Amino acid sequence: MDKSEELKIIEDMQAVVAQMKADDIEENPDCEFEGFDCQCCGEEKSIAGSVVYDGIRICNDCVLLAEIGFALGKIKNIQDLITNMEDKKLEAQCNFLKQEDAGRNN
Repeated sequence: MDKSEELKIIEDMQAVVAQMKADDIEENPDCEFEGFDCQCCGEEKSIAGSVVYDGIRICNDCVLLAEIGFALGKIKNIQDLITNMEDKKLEAQCNFLKQEDAGRNN
Protein backbone atom coordinates (compact mmCIF):
# COMPACT_ATOMS: atom_id res chain seq x y z
CA MET A 1 0.00 0.00 0.00
CA ASP A 2 1.50 3.34 -0.99
CA LYS A 3 1.29 6.60 0.94
CA SER A 4 -1.58 8.00 -1.12
CA GLU A 5 -3.69 4.89 -0.37
CA GLU A 6 -2.85 5.18 3.32
CA LEU A 7 -3.78 8.87 3.29
CA LYS A 8 -7.10 8.07 1.60
CA ILE A 9 -7.88 5.45 4.28
CA ILE A 10 -7.01 7.92 7.04
CA GLU A 11 -9.20 10.65 5.52
CA ASP A 12 -12.09 8.21 5.06
CA MET A 13 -11.80 6.99 8.67
CA GLN A 14 -11.70 10.57 9.97
CA ALA A 15 -14.96 11.30 8.17
CA VAL A 16 -16.64 8.09 9.35
CA VAL A 17 -15.61 8.51 12.99
CA ALA A 18 -16.59 12.20 13.03
CA GLN A 19 -19.99 11.20 11.60
CA MET A 20 -20.41 8.58 14.34
CA LYS A 21 -19.96 11.30 16.97
CA ALA A 22 -22.31 13.68 15.16
CA ASP A 23 -24.95 10.93 14.85
CA ASP A 24 -24.73 10.16 18.58
CA ILE A 25 -25.16 13.84 19.44
CA GLU A 26 -28.09 14.19 17.03
CA GLU A 27 -29.75 11.11 18.52
CA ASN A 28 -29.11 12.19 22.12
CA PRO A 29 -27.79 15.76 22.53
CA ASP A 30 -27.01 15.18 26.23
CA CYS A 31 -24.40 12.52 25.39
CA GLU A 32 -22.03 15.26 24.21
CA PHE A 33 -21.71 16.38 27.84
CA GLU A 34 -21.82 12.92 29.40
CA GLY A 35 -18.27 11.91 30.27
CA PHE A 36 -16.43 8.68 30.96
CA ASP A 37 -12.83 7.62 31.48
CA CYS A 38 -11.53 6.13 28.23
CA GLN A 39 -10.02 2.73 28.88
CA CYS A 40 -7.49 3.32 26.11
CA CYS A 41 -6.05 6.84 26.54
CA GLY A 42 -7.07 7.26 30.18
CA GLU A 43 -8.59 10.69 29.63
CA GLU A 44 -12.08 11.81 30.56
CA LYS A 45 -13.95 12.12 27.27
CA SER A 46 -17.45 12.57 25.92
CA ILE A 47 -19.44 9.40 25.48
CA ALA A 48 -20.56 10.73 22.07
CA GLY A 49 -18.88 8.69 19.37
CA SER A 50 -17.37 6.22 21.81
CA VAL A 51 -17.42 2.52 20.94
CA VAL A 52 -17.19 -0.69 22.95
CA TYR A 53 -14.71 -3.19 21.53
CA ASP A 54 -14.49 -6.55 23.28
CA GLY A 55 -16.12 -5.07 26.39
CA ILE A 56 -13.76 -2.07 26.45
CA ARG A 57 -15.24 1.40 25.91
CA ILE A 58 -12.94 3.81 24.13
CA CYS A 59 -13.43 7.47 23.22
CA ASN A 60 -14.04 8.83 19.74
CA ASP A 61 -10.39 9.90 19.39
CA CYS A 62 -9.20 6.38 20.21
CA VAL A 63 -11.88 4.91 17.93
CA LEU A 64 -10.24 6.86 15.12
CA LEU A 65 -6.82 5.45 16.01
CA ALA A 66 -8.27 1.93 16.28
CA GLU A 67 -10.10 2.05 12.96
CA ILE A 68 -7.08 3.47 11.13
CA GLY A 69 -4.89 0.82 12.76
CA PHE A 70 -7.28 -1.95 11.70
CA ALA A 71 -7.60 -0.60 8.15
CA LEU A 72 -3.83 -0.25 7.72
CA GLY A 73 -3.13 -3.61 9.30
CA LYS A 74 -1.11 -2.02 12.12
CA ILE A 75 -3.19 -3.60 14.90
CA LYS A 76 -5.14 -6.84 15.03
CA ASN A 77 -7.40 -6.14 18.01
CA ILE A 78 -8.23 -3.42 20.49
CA GLN A 79 -5.76 -4.79 23.03
CA ASP A 80 -2.93 -3.97 20.58
CA LEU A 81 -4.00 -0.31 20.63
CA ILE A 82 -4.35 -0.27 24.41
CA THR A 83 -0.86 -1.71 24.77
CA ASN A 84 0.52 0.94 22.40
CA MET A 85 -1.30 3.68 24.34
CA GLU A 86 -0.04 2.68 27.81
CA ASP A 87 2.36 5.64 28.07
CA LYS A 88 -0.37 8.14 27.10
CA LYS A 89 -2.76 6.57 29.60
CA LEU A 90 -0.16 6.70 32.37
CA GLU A 91 0.52 10.35 31.56
CA ALA A 92 -3.22 11.16 31.77
CA GLN A 93 -3.47 9.40 35.13
CA CYS A 94 -0.44 11.27 36.48
CA ASN A 95 -1.88 14.59 35.33
CA PHE A 96 -5.17 13.75 37.06
CA LEU A 97 -3.35 12.97 40.30
CA LYS A 98 -1.36 16.22 40.07
CA GLN A 99 -4.60 18.17 39.62
CA GLU A 100 -6.19 16.40 42.59
CA ASP A 101 -3.16 17.16 44.75
CA ALA A 102 -3.08 20.82 43.64
CA GLY A 103 -6.79 21.12 44.48
CA ARG A 104 -6.22 19.84 48.00
CA ASN A 105 -3.34 22.27 48.58
CA ASN A 106 -5.42 25.33 47.66
